[in-house]
Amino acid sequence: MTKAKFYIGIMSGTSADGIDLALVDFSLGNTELIASYYQGYDDATRQKITGLYQPSDNEIDRAFSLDKLLAHQFGDAIKKLLLQETLTTDDIIAIGNHGQTIRHRPTKNSNIEAPFTLQIGCNQTLAVLTGIRVIGDFRTKDVALGGQGAPLVPAFHQYLLPKNLQDTFLVNIGGIANLTFLPKVGSSKSILGFDTGPGNALLDAWCFLHTGQRYDNNGDWGITGTINQALLAELLADEYFSLPAPKSTGREYFTLTWLEQFIQPLQLSTADIQATLTALTASSISAEIVKISPSAKVYFCGGGIDNTFCYKLLKQELNDFHINKIHALNLNNNALEAMAFAWLAFAYDKKIYGNIPAVTGASKPTVLGCEFLS
Repeated sequence: MTKAKFYIGIMSGTSADGIDLALVDFSLGNTELIASYYQGYDDATRQKITGLYQPSDNEIDRAFSLDKLLAHQFGDAIKKLLLQETLTTDDIIAIGNHGQTIRHRPTKNSNIEAPFTLQIGCNQTLAVLTGIRVIGDFRTKDVALGGQGAPLVPAFHQYLLPKNLQDTFLVNIGGIANLTFLPKVGSSKSILGFDTGPGNALLDAWCFLHTGQRYDNNGDWGITGTINQALLAELLADEYFSLPAPKSTGREYFTLTWLEQFIQPLQLSTADIQATLTALTASSISAEIVKISPSAKVYFCGGGIDNTFCYKLLKQELNDFHINKIHALNLNNNALEAMAFAWLAFAYDKKIYGNIPAVTGASKPTVLGCEFLS
């Protein structure tokens, strides 16, 4: 019998649009994406997810019912991927399951006595449904070691990309935007990774509220508005943007309620606010890049790169940098984050450290994840 050789990575991001799967082969000492698969959420599932981003009634029942429901949807997507590629469960070494983040509280505050991060999409249920070993719960150990449990993709980026002769950034514009900084060979700088702030989250929420559309397709609505510089300055004055790394955040912080406090006194059109929110994403990302390196290669990935208005603003603000999309590295934009969690499952098996203390703030590097058998 042929030995199993593939890992499957599952990613369901803070945009809550659907499930990304990546089928990856690490057997030859490199990272080869064999196939990818996407399964969108219906409106009911998406509303159940986003409805848990903020404290509300009956949370435990709703969260842990959804925990099982998502596992069934993850399992269904995996079965379709295997069918698509004419594979069986015997071909898969393990599934790396990120789960769906519904609450990310990485620091103590007046309401949170102990930091935590919570992802649902039950690993044990998924293992039973698919008959495949699952590696999941990747963030908990980092938090136990004093880290923020995020971001975890920089360790994968470091593994994936060769040593660079120039400072390099990989910037993911998902619901929340995050960056990885890989210093050039011989540099005294350290690898960094952190959340820069909102990516698509506020854009999507404002767009849905006022148009009924899940997202601003190509940024076509935002570009019809005018960026309000006074509002942009107020938004950028939020304390999160001035925090030093390590730092991470989530959709439970950058909400429409957060936005409302800034826009209530203003008489702006909804399109002007969308334009300003687009500028907020671009400006908050660009400001962090400029702080770290005066000149670098910058590769953008994630759903936000399809917002042509946002991408135009990024190119304007990073005029002195070499800007490109992730495709220039021959990497699949839609599968990249799912690939990271396939790699974290591989790293668990090979006892490779999955976190970087300079990135998450953990007291030491460690192997991440727990194993769930069918």
